[in-house]
Amino acid sequence: MNSERSTQTTERQEPTPLLKLALELGPLGVFFIANSRGEQLAEMFPTLGALGQPIFIATAAFMVAISISLTVSYVMTRHLPVMPLVSGVVVLVFGALTLYLQDELFIKLKPTIVNTLFGSILLGGLFFGKSLLGYVFDSAFKLDAEGWRKLTMRWGLFFFVLALINEIVWRNFSTDFWVDFKVFGFMPITMVFTMMQLPLIQKHSLESEEKS
Repeated sequence: MNSERSTQTTERQEPTPLLKLALELGPLGVFFIANSRGEQLAEMFPTLGALGQPIFIATAAFMVAISISLTVSYVMTRHLPVMPLVSGVVVLVFGALTLYLQDELFIKLKPTIVNTLFGSILLGGLFFGKSLLGYVFDSAFKLDAEGWRKLTMRWGLFFFVLALINEIVWRNFSTDFWVDFKVFGFMPITMVFTMMQLPLIQKHSLESEEKS
């Protein structure tokens, strides 16, 4: 009886698709709003004004929002996906450096570092014969070995492309433009790329082979 009760109390349901989307995109939305409304927020809350320019207020809000997102995700599922966890840790570390040193460079480097890290891990795994993407998405869909290898290769290269795009944007455009592009540029690019992988997934799906 006790073991059954403990099992019931530790089990958590997966968040609904809408809630999952909110947990993933919510912090980015907070980042965008806090940056675009930084001056108004500083007037309403003088404590925030002490942080400095809107980008610093947005960075602090981003750190709080992503911490809440990770906490809610863990409470509901009792685990944290690797990619959001790594991204969250980098946000907290580089966000703290941004606020402490009053240098927006660190938060701007976050996408470059995270995407380069993910790309290196995926392509490095392939070098040693491991399609690491399969460990991340195996619960979502089943592919044969060749499918996982190709999908891992594509995502590994795509992460490097995202890192390069981030470098181009923050080095050549204003901070406000970079924030806007981070929210409204990277997400559509990633969604389009994801949709483009559907033919590969369908071709190498083990579930489709079983049905046939």
